[in-house]
Formats: sequence, structure tokens, C-alpha cells
Amino acid sequence: MSANSIRYVVTTDPEGGWAYGANPGPYAKFHVANDATYCIYNNRLMPVTQKIGREDGYWLLRRKAGLFDTGERPIEIAGPDAEALCNRVFTRDVSKLKPGRAGYGLLCYPDGKLLCDGVLLRHDRDRFWYVQADGPVYSWLVAHAQGLDVAISDPRSWVAQVQGPASLHILDALLDGGAPAGFSYYSVAPAAVKGQKIIVSRTGWTNELGFEFYTLPDEPGYDPDALWTAVLEAGAAHGLGLCGLDSMEIRRIEGGILNNGSDFDETMTPYEAGLGRFVDLSKPAFVGREALLSGGAPSRLIGLIAEGGEPLREGVVSVAGARIGTVTAAAYSPFLDAGVAIVRLDTATPAGSAVEVEGRDGRRRTAVLSELPLYDRDRAIPRGVSADIPERPKARRGEDGAPSSPPVRLAG
Repeated sequence: MSANSIRYVVTTDPEGGWAYGANPGPYAKFHVANDATYCIYNNRLMPVTQKIGREDGYWLLRRKAGLFDTGERPIEIAGPDAEALCNRVFTRDVSKLKPGRAGYGLLCYPDGKLLCDGVLLRHDRDRFWYVQADGPVYSWLVAHAQGLDVAISDPRSWVAQVQGPASLHILDALLDGGAPAGFSYYSVAPAAVKGQKIIVSRTGWTNELGFEFYTLPDEPGYDPDALWTAVLEAGAAHGLGLCGLDSMEIRRIEGGILNNGSDFDETMTPYEAGLGRFVDLSKPAFVGREALLSGGAPSRLIGLIAEGGEPLREGVVSVAGARIGTVTAAAYSPFLDAGVAIVRLDTATPAGSAVEVEGRDGRRRTAVLSELPLYDRDRAIPRGVSADIPERPKARRGEDGAPSSPPVRLAG
């Protein structure tokens, strides 16, 4: 396992001097009381595990709703030239993003390779937030803002998510005055919870119906304890539970949601990461455009479904003994009743190909390459078009001695 791919899982230490800049976040005391363990992400502590088990958290997410403290870092881009800067650095045409809307945003190096991804929120004409994945985005924006009338700042906001089929009912119960009107997929809106100002967006990292909420620590009445408690209270009647990122990881692999720095990195272009649809070459200029004009290589990322147990992360994927790629993310999918993974290909190999993959148990397993997402390829679930709630197989619950349910077959 390469050193760059490791995010060390840690427990909290009451001696704050050992943190060395790692921000535990405004909800830390709740996680400490819940026996959480953490990883480091953007110099923030993200709770990987909670008291709830990984599979139980997954089914809570799929059937009711899960509360996840994800802690991504928003960066504010504000001023008369805010749109000009965004169009200078993002591969999409930001002028098409209207106030009150969000969009997926890629940043590239001059050679066309990926620096970072995230969600760009447009609050109004001259103010954006970029909710970034792990990466050196703040310095990058400051460097490219030279000569423009724009300010780059850290709003010190903390992001958490409520995801699952009951999430919008919880949102309506949580916000003063109920959910915003017309709050469709990728909408952004100011809101309040018991008078405390926050921001909400119809986004998430699970490919489920859901929303994210952002703290505003510089606003009067900021009280993260009260906010966290209010979210749990609003969700109580809908079965909301606190989940770890370990259960979110299963769902994001099924949903084909990529992680910067592991699934793709600075050695790959958007096209090689399967993200070419987010590159707008009709724009006259943006960082990396010249290098991307040729289009480059096809996607090197593909899904995998394995018989039996969980594939080994960074395990070798092979065909007839010859290596064709490496697993970048892996889990066991209780819904598919199979091991699932994201694979970075070294050798172009089409979906549907039979392969072998290393398992966490040390055994080689047969598997099949599959397009991403592994199901719900039209993303009907997060858009709210599909309201189907999957049943949890009784045998997987351990409620009786019934045999396992047959695997769910892939749909388009």
C-alpha cells in the first residue's frame, strides 16, 4: 500500500497540542461520546466509524436516513470578478450556473491533469463557495486570483449530510418555515434552524436522496450543539440515525462517486477519470484547456462486482494471470450481495469482462467488470424520481436462519 493512499484512522486525544492543526470540528463532543474513530481529511477529523455497525448504517441510509459528519472544506470566492476567476480555473462554464444552484466542479493543472474536484455553490452573482475534496485548493485560487477584483477566504463552515429516503421529510421538519420552495436536485438556499442561520443544498456523497447543511460560525446566534441536536430531533420521527463514513463508503462505490487522491489523482486527466462530460472546451480559456483539446485517453475507471467477499483495496485485478488494473476502493454490498469495487485500469478492458481480484481474506475471487454506477445509472434515486426503498434480506439481518436472498441483478 502506497504511503500517499493511507488516511490514518485515529482516536481523539484530550491533549489538544497533539492535533497539529487537525480540526476536530464543531460536533466533536458528540462523536467522542459515540466512540467514533477518525481519518484526516483537509486537516479536519472525519468520523469513519460510529457505534452503529457498517452494514446496519448502510441499511439505515438505504431505508430511512443517516446523519453523516463529512467535514468537507468550503472556500469562498467573492467580489466583482468572482465569476471571471471561476471561469479561469474550473473546466465548466460557470456563467451558466445561476444563483441558488450548485454544480460539480473540476480543477486541472496546466498539463490537463486533475488537481481536485468538488461542488461549486453559487450564492449570488458575485459570491461562490467551492466545497472541495482533499487538495491544495485555497493556495491555487489565491495564485490565480492575481489581477482580479476578488477575495479568497475561509468561511470556516463545517459540512454535514442527511441522506436517505426520509431526508427531505427531515429537512422540512428541521428548517424554520419548512423546506425552501422549489428545492430541487443541486439547489442551494439560505435557511435557519430555530433562528440559527445555515445554508442547505440538495447534494450529497451517497447517490441517495439527501441534503447537506453548512454552519455559519460568523453569524449571530451560532450554536453548533443546538444545531446538531435539532437535526437529531427533527429526524427522530423518521428513523434518522448517526452513521459512520464506513457505511457511506459502500454506497458511494455502488453509486460510482469518485474520491480525489485515490480513485483518480494528479496523474490522470478528466477523460481518464471518466469525467470528460464536465469539461467545456467551448470556453475560450481555462487552466488546462490547451492540454485537453485533443480529448486524450478514454476512461481508466470501471466498476467491479465480485463473488463472495470484499475485494482488497489496492489489490491486483487480472485476466488469465495478467494484471490489467488495481482496486482503488472496495466494500461488500449488502444490496447486491457481492463484493464491489472501483478499478483503475492499466490495460483497456471492457465492461462485462470476466476477471480475477484479490480478496481481503487473501483468496483470489472471480469477478466481472461493470459500468459505473453499478445500478441506478440515471441517478433517479438522488433526483427524487425513484422512490423505491430496498428490502433488507432477513438472513443478512441475522433475524432468522433463512438462506441468503439471491443477488440483485444489475439494471440499466
